[in-house]
Amino acid sequence: MAKKISLFACALMLLTSCLYAQEFAQNPIIWADVPDVSVIRVEDAYYMSSTTMHVNPGVPIMKSVDLVNWEMVNYAYDILADNDVLALRNGESAYGKGSWASSLRYHEGIFYLVTFSYSTSKTHIYQTDDIENGKWDSYTLNTMCHDPSLLFDDNGVYLIYGIDDIRILELTEDATAIKPGGIDQILIPKASQIAGTTFYVSAEGSHIHKIDNKYYVCLISWPAGSMRTELIYRADSLTGTYEGKIALKDDGIAQGGLVDTPDGNWYGVLFQDHASVGRIPYLVPVTWEDGWPVFGVNGQVPDELDIPVVNDAIPKIVASDEFNWSPGDSITDGFDLPLVWQWNHNPDNEHWSVTERPGFLRLTNARIDSGFLYTQNTLTQRTFGPECSGKVAMDVSNMKNGDVAGLGALQANFGFVGVKMSDSLKSIVMVKGSSNIGDEVETIPLTQDSIFLRIACDFYNKKDKAYFYYSLDGSEWNEIGTTLKMSYTMPHFMGYRFALFNYATAEVGGSVDFDFFRVSNSLTETSSVSEIPDKMPTGFNLYANYPNPFNPGTEIRYDVATTAHVRINVYDISGRHIATLIDGTNAPGHHSVTFDATDLASGLYLCRMEAGDYAQTQRMMLLK
Repeated sequence: MAKKISLFACALMLLTSCLYAQEFAQNPIIWADVPDVSVIRVEDAYYMSSTTMHVNPGVPIMKSVDLVNWEMVNYAYDILADNDVLALRNGESAYGKGSWASSLRYHEGIFYLVTFSYSTSKTHIYQTDDIENGKWDSYTLNTMCHDPSLLFDDNGVYLIYGIDDIRILELTEDATAIKPGGIDQILIPKASQIAGTTFYVSAEGSHIHKIDNKYYVCLISWPAGSMRTELIYRADSLTGTYEGKIALKDDGIAQGGLVDTPDGNWYGVLFQDHASVGRIPYLVPVTWEDGWPVFGVNGQVPDELDIPVVNDAIPKIVASDEFNWSPGDSITDGFDLPLVWQWNHNPDNEHWSVTERPGFLRLTNARIDSGFLYTQNTLTQRTFGPECSGKVAMDVSNMKNGDVAGLGALQANFGFVGVKMSDSLKSIVMVKGSSNIGDEVETIPLTQDSIFLRIACDFYNKKDKAYFYYSLDGSEWNEIGTTLKMSYTMPHFMGYRFALFNYATAEVGGSVDFDFFRVSNSLTETSSVSEIPDKMPTGFNLYANYPNPFNPGTEIRYDVATTAHVRINVYDISGRHIATLIDGTNAPGHHSVTFDATDLASGLYLCRMEAGDYAQTQRMMLLK
């Protein structure tokens, strides 16, 4: 027996060392809609901004310490402006508009962010001395600089922007206004000419960098019949003659700029159009040859990066929420909106609350709306790949006739599962369509005041399918309606989002209360073990723990096909035994156990299940 244990320990140590050796970052670094990225490094921290479009608060600011795993830390603004387009009033909308690409910079203790909007026809400049916690001062230019990039040079401050004819515009020293009599001219004429002759997109997406006294401008071009392509131009002086070449042509990964690490490595942070999940960022190794940045490895973006970190299983730009929010300084309820959430268009802050019923998000209808796409106070989070699911618990006891509320997959080609009230009767509905109202695919009578709703999104290999479910008790789930074939549409110009909504079609004043929103990185696995399928298992199986990474507790599910003695143990990366979770006879069925790591240090742990001839190991990441 001792020999058997020793052999197992050796084998486990070999296995764990192999697993550990393979723990390198993977591309894409975020499998979610984070387009038009602008990245800077300030000492050992990296900050990234991204396009907001029609959701608020706007222009998310994310932070990373490794360029791979990012978390939300701030937004540049609560709302861009108050007008009918941005507030979904009088039949107007900002779908496909709002604010687009931004440029993030740090100069002499101040962070600067520049963006532009087709909804305001202006360029917006924001400044703060505290990028993670501070408020941003706002300034506007009464001209629209498409895809601007901000440069602080030795003798001035400049915006580089434009489509094909890339322009330069000089700003005042404090970067708050256009400098009277300053430079305003074409910098690179017909920048697309090095990529072809006919285009879907000529040349745009400017990112300017000054490196070793040379000026580099990164652009994106999309030649007709080809793919999105990264271009690079350089010059010896800011307004000198620019020479250009194709920097990267691989799987449509393009548009972005350069960033260096503290130890001197360089990367491009670009993105790829990845169908319905949206535009997802990639990290591209960059080397230098003859003063030119060379993107990729042999012209290709590697799947695996030479960065010894593990990608977050669930990106930190999304999160579950029990709606027990902490006090803050927001204008509603005195509570801050958690950073993972954004409203679809400008919110009506008088008609949502987390204090009217503590622990619940209440959405109250204050106006009559025409449908799902044109209602106020729809609260959203990104979907993410390769697969994900989100679920809510909803109290519908205060709905009024004509109200419709639930959980949606938000895009122009949308779907939702929810509850509608008509003639004082409630029904569970699944709706999908490409118009505002859509078609009711299935309707089921509802005779209780609580309901659980779930949407599962499969983006693997661009399947782009969404499935809709309801439950009356949170345990037994039923599919409703038909599968939604998700599609990325230009009218919205954004990847699919989970959307919590409530709208009125007949009278105002009705409300619904959301008890929680819970997200998972699986189509079927969520945070509740009760959602294991009802069918008896046909084999033994140890599932990945949830959540993972975790702190301090995580749930481990496993299947037992026939009555058997089951052992489940936890080991650290060196093979040292940490805990025995299960050691006894288990009946056939679905089982679960909780692992509490309160007294353990952060790191990689291994969970191993043994039952007869069956053995399986899963990795668990504890992050404190």
